[in-house]
Amino acid sequence: MGIFDWSLGQFLKEAASSSPTPGGGSVAALTGALAASMAAMVANLTLGKEKFQEVAPDMERIRREAEETLEAMGKLMEADMEAFNTYMEALRLPKNTPEEKSFRQQKMQEALRRATEVPLEIAGRCFKVLELALEAARKGNEMAVSDAGVAGHLAWAALQAALLNVDINLPYFKDEELAAQFRAQRENLMEKGREVWERVVTAVQEKMIK
Repeated sequence: MGIFDWSLGQFLKEAASSSPTPGGGSVAALTGALAASMAAMVANLTLGKEKFQEVAPDMERIRREAEETLEAMGKLMEADMEAFNTYMEALRLPKNTPEEKSFRQQKMQEALRRATEVPLEIAGRCFKVLELALEAARKGNEMAVSDAGVAGHLAWAALQAALLNVDINLPYFKDEELAAQFRAQRENLMEKGREVWERVVTAVQEKMIK
């Protein structure tokens, strides 16, 4: 049973427990999924309306891409938990001999890489939702523009939350070049995400005051 098959109550109970998973990365992915659901809703509330016939193809695409993101986020929630568990397994490896220490260090670095790649992918998906939210706010049914705004705010929060899971890992990389690559990806997503989020806020406010 996948994590998307859990009840909301079950997920919240597990997240609030002393268990380290689901943790921040999975919660960020869930928040991004909620954002995607709002973008899809705006598209669905726009489709079929004669007034919005011209943007119907755009709404179809927004709905499709938002639904694809929902599916991807479910997988990323599980991937985040798996990555953490793999790192903990590596941490528990024996370190009594130089060979054991070397092997343990290798496995820890491999797990750390995966534990950084997953939240970066979550953040990337959240950035995509920000773009969908912006388009939904500008072109979608004005009666649902606040929902496009919710999509934007949630996606931006989830993007930042996911990147915190990158930040905490970066100091532990032995490969400085790899760490620099991850840091550059992180900075790029943060900069672009902030820009699109601000445009979402502006688009929503402009449509709401008309």
